[in-house]
Amino acid sequence: MKELMAEIISLFKRRGFVWQSAEEYGGGPSTYDYGPLGVELKNNLKHAWWKEMVQLRNNIVGLDSAILTNPKVWEASGHLENFVDRLVECKQCHRRFRQDKEGNKCLDCGGEFTSPKLFNTMFKTFVGSTEETAREIYLRPETCQSIFVDSQRVAQVMRLKIPYGIAQIGKSFRNEITTGNFIFRTKEFEQMEMEFFVDPTEAEKWFDYWKQERFNWYLKLGIDKKKLRWHVHQPDELAHYAKKAVDIEYEFPFGWQEIEGIHHRGNWDLTRHQQYSGHDYRYFDENTKEKFIPNVIETSVGLDRTFFVLFCNAYQEITGGRSKTTETNKKKEIVLRLSKQMSPIKIAVLPLAKKEKITKLAKKIFDSLLPHYVCQYDESSSIGRRYRRQDEIGTPYCLTIDFDSLTDKSATIRDRDTMKQERILIKEIIPYLQNKFNDEPS
Repeated sequence: MKELMAEIISLFKRRGFVWQSAEEYGGGPSTYDYGPLGVELKNNLKHAWWKEMVQLRNNIVGLDSAILTNPKVWEASGHLENFVDRLVECKQCHRRFRQDKEGNKCLDCGGEFTSPKLFNTMFKTFVGSTEETAREIYLRPETCQSIFVDSQRVAQVMRLKIPYGIAQIGKSFRNEITTGNFIFRTKEFEQMEMEFFVDPTEAEKWFDYWKQERFNWYLKLGIDKKKLRWHVHQPDELAHYAKKAVDIEYEFPFGWQEIEGIHHRGNWDLTRHQQYSGHDYRYFDENTKEKFIPNVIETSVGLDRTFFVLFCNAYQEITGGRSKTTETNKKKEIVLRLSKQMSPIKIAVLPLAKKEKITKLAKKIFDSLLPHYVCQYDESSSIGRRYRRQDEIGTPYCLTIDFDSLTDKSATIRDRDTMKQERILIKEIIPYLQNKFNDEPS
């Protein structure tokens, strides 16, 4: 599986999806840059989640809160007290690890560990005009706390009634002791979180509802169901805020790992913020004329991890080649079988030859497609090599303009997965693609 992992990471970098930040300077501290194709795929994933969680529901709204937050928020949330790892250091090679992940000996050199030290994983910085007057502040380790703090204001301005939800996509920062497996565990990452505020008497019902809804979403993305499973948190695994929790796990090349958590947070967060801020976070029920602090069901997705899942799930190697051209039919070919909605490039326009009349027509077709789809124009190398490049980045359709296109006003469209080629009129290209993309559930 290490070989597969290496091949996937190689494709990430080679085709401009993801690479280590500041690699020219030796790399950043477990931070990564998303290249042109990575940005498109990431945006497609954000859009799919937002559509699923907000656009298609009339009781969930969005929020975009600040990364720098009043430190009292993290005191109230319990992060200053509980967001702590036990750090050990190898006496021989001086590498540092989380104690709960590594056992008694260093995995690198077999050396003994030092006694554990407590290590808060929140990033600390300072706000102020001078060093003497600056005060400590933290980069947020999760996006949800601002949702809790703003929840009553959001409900009032949007006239929301329980049950209702607030969703947010944003960066979070954790000074992880042990990082690794490429973008799976990093110090800077993006989360897609939704907090659903419910009557305490209905919390169990909504916890079960969101468990199934979130699992089904991965199936809609085309993720292999056999590579998904549940992990139910036992009492000794629960976070300080959780009454119940389950994880959705995916079988990566390096093993089963969490990609999303569904948590029954009870009223822990709102009670704490009410206590520390002095603000009344109780909800007034107009039917019963009573006030109560809502319970919260949370769905928390790692965007970068889900990006990784899409890539691992779609990656396929074909030995012996599948192209009909002699230059590729003996080589290993890579196909990235992303769903159409996730593919960063929807269609590639490929003039068969660098002849002025052909390239002029190809560029005209390319320009006509741009308002509708993210496209790529490629006229370099043989047509076989260009097909192969598009297969590697997951492009579902390639459109070839040839000499006959000048007279019959048609072009050849090739399907990535079936390899089927169809000849269609140029004027029918957009309706043809619209039908193809509408066939896939989104």
